Amino acid sequence: MSETNLQGIMNVTMEKLRAMVDADTIIGTPLTIGKITLIPVSKVSFGMATGGSDFANKNGSAPLFGGGGGAGVTVNPVAFIAINGENVHMMPIYNELDTVDKAINMAPELIDKVKSLFTKGEKNKTEE
Repeated sequence: MSETNLQGIMNVTMEKLRAMVDADTIIGTPLTIGKITLIPVSKVSFGMATGGSDFANKNGSAPLFGGGGGAGVTVNPVAFIAINGENVHMMPIYNELDTVDKAINMAPELIDKVKSLFTKGEKNKTEE
């Protein structure tokens, strides 16, 4: 089997995976709302398959190579990191979400929860 052809398929597949998944996919772009910064955290899963074979050439010259490769990526939001000044809280998303659309739809509720979390901390400080 032609190692260079198979290696070429694997290299192209890996390059495409790298283009789809990087550190910004796992720890997302921070979103600032007023004094609060939210950072999305996601779980990334991927799979890859590559294969190939040499086939006999009818005219007797070098064998022909046939092969292919493919990959798939799944990104699931799992939490948000909420930052307000020096206060940092991790807000997990427990199996409530199975798509990014649901995470986006949940944004207003999430913002309210984050605000109440930080205002509770501020009330406790003023009471002391």
